[in-house]
Order: sequence, then structure tokens, then C-alpha cells
Amino acid sequence: MGKYKAALISLGSESSEWTLDAMRKYFAAVDDINLKKIEVNFSGKEAEVLYEGKALPQYDCIYAKGSFRYAQLLQGLTSLLGKSCYMPIDASAFTVAHDKLLTQLALQHHNIPMPRTYQAATIEAAKSILKQMNFPIIMKFPQGTGGKGVVFAESYASASSILDAFTALNQPFILQEYIETGGTDVRAIVVGGKVVAAMERKADITEKRANVHTGGRGEATELDDRTKHLAVKVARAIKADICGVDILMSAKGPLVIEANVSPGLQGITRATKVDVADCIAKFLFERTTVLREGEQKVKASKVLEEAGLNGDSLITTLDFRGNRVLLPEVIVKKAGFTEDDNYELSVKQGSLLIKKFEM
Repeated sequence: MGKYKAALISLGSESSEWTLDAMRKYFAAVDDINLKKIEVNFSGKEAEVLYEGKALPQYDCIYAKGSFRYAQLLQGLTSLLGKSCYMPIDASAFTVAHDKLLTQLALQHHNIPMPRTYQAATIEAAKSILKQMNFPIIMKFPQGTGGKGVVFAESYASASSILDAFTALNQPFILQEYIETGGTDVRAIVVGGKVVAAMERKADITEKRANVHTGGRGEATELDDRTKHLAVKVARAIKADICGVDILMSAKGPLVIEANVSPGLQGITRATKVDVADCIAKFLFERTTVLREGEQKVKASKVLEEAGLNGDSLITTLDFRGNRVLLPEVIVKKAGFTEDDNYELSVKQGSLLIKKFEM
């Protein structure tokens, strides 16, 4: 078990429980924090994250996740806490990944292939776009996960009626070309710049959405290098070290349809037999270790610099204790001296060489 302290901030889903248990195998301590009890306090120059009304303790690693309803809270707390510990998801990712339009913009910026997508300011403009599209099409609300807020329209008439309903709901919407894949898509889990698990999802016979939450079935699949590279590129585009990426395997090649910074683990774990929660926990610990050890090296370097150590030499006075000399602590640490070793001393006038004695 490691020496670092971590926290998981979440809504307490089963996936979160699995991740929490896995994290406890690597970190010295892991706190389970309910996102609903978090608040961010802004006041002038000071800002702090509170949990149940008290300041959140200091952690080495915090993994924050939650639904689109908490995107702004997640962004706020990550902006503040990410300065003092390792957090695998950038603050901006919560807003981008939880909004399909912003996701599309991020993918477009990084030249990531995706289905042709439209957004219109008015119903009239949207209906004008519909006349230029080939049916069927997909119609989406910008926010929503698990296949929610996604509607299939087979004709102009049905799409037009759906648009009218969207207007009544006072909801923005996205129009997207339908890609025929036989009701299947691929979900890949990216952790630390690599795909750790992938499954093909097959829609229920009555559904067009392959998402497991809508009745889809998942089966393990091995992605080719091109598709793996694409999934990793998506995670980097939205600035998330942990990410679920949904891909359509079309005749044009793989097309990305969604990125999820709080992916469910049950379906893909059952389908692939990969312990995804453990993959996440191990990665969090490794990155935390690299971050903290890197900080320690920087601090040590500053101490050496302030002490006057330039390369392998130090200009300083000596601390005499009678006829004995006490070596500076910074020198002892840099040389790697310990009280358990024997040392060879070579002396001449004005010079002393000390080195470990090798048998």
C-alpha cells in the first residue's frame, strides 16, 4: 500500500463503489465524498471547497466524477483543488464532455472524424436544414448521458414534429446524420493514454441506441490500432486522463459520437472481464507518485541551490564539534550516505575524499 492520501468525489454509483474499493488497494487512505454535499465558496481573493460545511482536507489525489447536472460544480471544485493535488480530469472537461455541442467543437478543433452535425438558432432554420439531409437522422439534446435525449427520426415529417416538441420544451437541439452500423457501436475506456477495455454494444431489437442503459448488449472486442489511437486522441482533446469514448464503425472508418468523463463500469467489466476499476486506481496511484516525487525533487533542487551546491560541489563553512566535523545534511542525502555502510577516507593536506567502501 502506498503512502499517499486520496479521495473519490462522486454521486455514489456502483461504478464509484468499485473504483473506491480498488483505490484502497493502492493508497494509504481513501475518503468517499458525496458530490451532493460539496459546495464551493467564493469571496474576493479567497475561495475554498467545503464538504458538509467544513474545509476539504488536503489530498495527494482527487478523482471527481458525476452527471451533467453537476458539471459546473465539478468544474469549479477541480479548478481550485487541481492546483494542489493530482486530478485526472481537467476542469474544462466537465463542461465540454457534458455538452454534446461543445464536444463536437472540441473534436472538430482536433480533426477527429465524427458524423456530420448541425445546430440551428431557430425552428425555421432547423427545418430548412432538414430539407437538405438524408433520412433517417438523429436528433439530440446537448446535455444528457446513457442514451437519454437522443431521438431517431425516420422522415422529414417526423423530424419536423419532433422539432415542434423541442420548441415547446424550450430546449436547444442538435441534428446529426444517421450512420448505419446495424445498431452497434463501440465503447472504449481510455486510462492514462491507452485503451484498457473495449466492447461492442448491440442495440435491442426495438431500439436504435446501442447504449447498455437502453437495453443494449455488450461484447468484448479488440480494436485495431487506428481506432485505439482515435479514442486516445479524443481523451486528450477534451483533457481527460480517464474517459469513455463512443465510436461508430462506419463504412467511412471509425466516427466518434460521444465522450464521457464519468463512464459506467458495470457493462464493460462484465463484457470484457477486465477489472477497469483497478486499471483506474492503479493509474491514479502511479500518476500521484510521479507528481509528488517530482515535487520532492524540485524542492530538493531548490534546497541545493539555496545552500550553494552547484552540480557536485558545495562551498560552505564546516561545523566543528571538537575534533569532529558534522557534514551538511544536504550533502549526506545527495551522496546517499547511511549509518549502515562503511566508508573509505582519503586524506591529504587541505583535502578529504569520502566514499563508500566496497568489499
